[in-house]
Amino acid sequence: MAFDKKLLDIVACPVCKGKLEYNKEQDSLICHADRLVYPITEGIPVLLADRAEPLPAE
Repeated sequence: MAFDKKLLDIVACPVCKGKLEYNKEQDSLICHADRLVYPITEGIPVLLADRAEPLPAE
């Protein structure tokens, strides 16, 4: 199941309530403000702070 990009208009980072960016290569959502990466499982974003991974250094 693919992620519906329309969800980006209504979902927010659970930590800072900021915008999330979709990463198609890793099938995840990124919060640049908190430097966190949220996984997407079977097309559903897992927006739980304890399931987020730190954003790798660029």
